[in-house]
Amino acid sequence: MKKIFAKIFIILILLQGCDSASVPVKKSKTNICHEKGSRYYDITKHYKAYQTIKDCIKSGGRLPKRS
Repeated sequence: MKKIFAKIFIILILLQGCDSASVPVKKSKTNICHEKGSRYYDITKHYKAYQTIKDCIKSGGRLPKRS
């Protein structure tokens, strides 16, 4: 019974971590920083999450050439 609860708990944690709605800024594999609401934000699937656009840029990212 404990194993079942442990598995359910782990699955719930993983599902919460996959929620891109809580990610304000995404840095794509090509080091482009996409803010929530921007043109390519929703289609960017492989990314590193940041809390602010400044943090993303400090990490080596850049703003998109076209908004």
